[in-house]
Parts: sequence; structure tokens; C-alpha cells
Amino acid sequence: MRSASIRYLIVPGWQGSPDNHWQSHWQRSLPNSVRVEQLDWLTPQRGDWVAALDQAIVAERSPVILIAHSLGCITVAHWAAQASPSALRQVHGALLVAPADVERPTCAAALRNFAPISTQPLPFPSQVVSSDNDPAVSVPRALALASAWGAEVGLLSNAGHINVKSGHERWEQGFAYLFRLQGRIDQQALRRA
Repeated sequence: MRSASIRYLIVPGWQGSPDNHWQSHWQRSLPNSVRVEQLDWLTPQRGDWVAALDQAIVAERSPVILIAHSLGCITVAHWAAQASPSALRQVHGALLVAPADVERPTCAAALRNFAPISTQPLPFPSQVVSSDNDPAVSVPRALALASAWGAEVGLLSNAGHINVKSGHERWEQGFAYLFRLQGRIDQQALRRA
């Protein structure tokens, strides 16, 4: 599968991704990429966020790879659990970076309506990338979510929430996870051919 035929959908988390966030950098760097926009970045509602993601996916004619961060990862899981078969076929893979555990006791009240997190297996190749010191998710919880979703997992050392605050502005190293995911997508396509 050639990357030129793929549409990258950037799925930010709570409060969106500012201009110096790696997702914004990737949106400027990756061909055929677009951001899923939410009406309310500050007081997110699960139904609204899932609907916005669904609209963005259904609007695409090309195969889609989702690139999600934090609450965006949880939005992807909820979307996949209730999406139509045709919409699910549109998504060829998902890179899920620093999924936020909205069930943790210290979770911000604004995010609690995203609980419980869907743990249905994702019907497309997926890659979770987390950190061993992410304040938004413990290592055991990140591993459990990746396992439930059927995702490969990469665990970074001392990378925080993999955002601007933890020093991940351009995060060029993250492209390796995207390329690995794309390799799995290509292998799957070859096996089906």
C-alpha cells in the first residue's frame, strides 16, 4: 500500500493539540493528513467526539490510518465498538499514543464520561505507544488496554504523557512506530490478495 493513497486522520486528545505538539508537526509533515476537529475541546462529551470521528472517517474515500493521542485513543476504541461495518473497513490501522486511563481515580472530572473504556478488540492493526512514567496511565493498565485491543505495544522510558510538557514536540522517533504499523497493514493486505 502506498502512503500517497492513505489518508492520515490526526485524533487529538483533551484540549486539542497545540501548534508545537507532535501531532501538529506530523499533520504538517505527513502527506494527505487532516485533523479531526471537535466542537468542544475543553469539556469533551463521548458521544460528540465519537460522532465527529465517525463523520471524518465516513467522509474519506481513501483508506484511513488513525493517529490518536491520549483521550483520542479512547475515542477510537469507543468508535470502533459501535461503528458501521463500512466505516470500519475504511480504517486500515491506528497508532494509539499515550492512551489516557479515564477510569483512574485521579482522572479529571471532565473526562469521566468516557468511562468505561471499550475493551473490544480493534478490527484493524493497531500500535499502542505508552511511557513508563505517564501520569495519565500506569504501565499495567496501558499493557492491559493494548492486549484487549489486540494492539502491539511499545513502552518508552521516562517519556511522560508523550506531549509538549514532556518534551515531545516534533517526536520524530514516533514515525518508526507509524512505519512499523504501515508494514503490518501492507503484510495483511498481501495475505488477503
